[in-house]
Amino acid sequence: MPTNETIIAKTIGRAPDRSVNIGAWQFARWRQFIGSYELPALVDPVFVVHVGGKPDTRLWQADHWSSERSVPGCATIVPADVSTGWRIDGELDVVTVSVPLAELRRASAVEQFQAMRFAFADPLGIALTRQILGELYAAPTNEREAYIGTLLDALRAHTLRGSMGPTEAPIPSADASAYRIHQIMNEILARPEAEHSLEALARQAELTPSHFCRVFKKATGTTPHQYVMKARLDRAQELLGGSDLPIAAIADQLGFTSQSHFTRAFRQYAGQTPSGWRQTIQ
Repeated sequence: MPTNETIIAKTIGRAPDRSVNIGAWQFARWRQFIGSYELPALVDPVFVVHVGGKPDTRLWQADHWSSERSVPGCATIVPADVSTGWRIDGELDVVTVSVPLAELRRASAVEQFQAMRFAFADPLGIALTRQILGELYAAPTNEREAYIGTLLDALRAHTLRGSMGPTEAPIPSADASAYRIHQIMNEILARPEAEHSLEALARQAELTPSHFCRVFKKATGTTPHQYVMKARLDRAQELLGGSDLPIAAIADQLGFTSQSHFTRAFRQYAGQTPSGWRQTIQ
């Protein structure tokens, strides 16, 4: 009987770059290049995390390509028994987590996987996925295997709990602006490459820029600019360690004005140049 992974591999013409199983769940990283692809209906639903590549992947919707684009840091849900079309402009780098229908039914979590959801934010699911992916490239040890198993269990619990995306219940708070700040922090972590201008963030928080800066620094200990920069540099470390993208491409993908700007910021943050840091972990 075909699996999701054999269907995907046949469609794109290559095996996953890395994969690991936990029971009937399968976690796989796929890397592909420019083109349009018709993916046949899958056996089980899939939770997809866009971890790298150029930020221009679109979904075919009835008779046109979606206006929305998936970029690194986005999540997508593809239900079972539904064929999908994809257009990739440049390198694609995604992780798929195949979610067994049988477990979804036992956990009464089928509903969240019955409809297509494209390019949404799920900070916890994305963070767990990225951490698992990074560990798959580390030197094999008993401790590493146990850690990967624990992370996969956490991702499975998160998925079955149905807490993915914007439908999550808000964190209780007496101050409405505190919840908006929390949302903004999550959005920055999910998409550090976006512009995140002070004016736009302040509008989202429904505060003036100066008041927003004070509230944000009180909540996080850093300014909005510093928080965005740290999120970008953390993501840069993931891309340097988990991909072979050129440093110039990483700088461009994460919104730095130039490679030299990226190198200066990275050296100040990590104590090494991007190329030096990449060499120490490979």
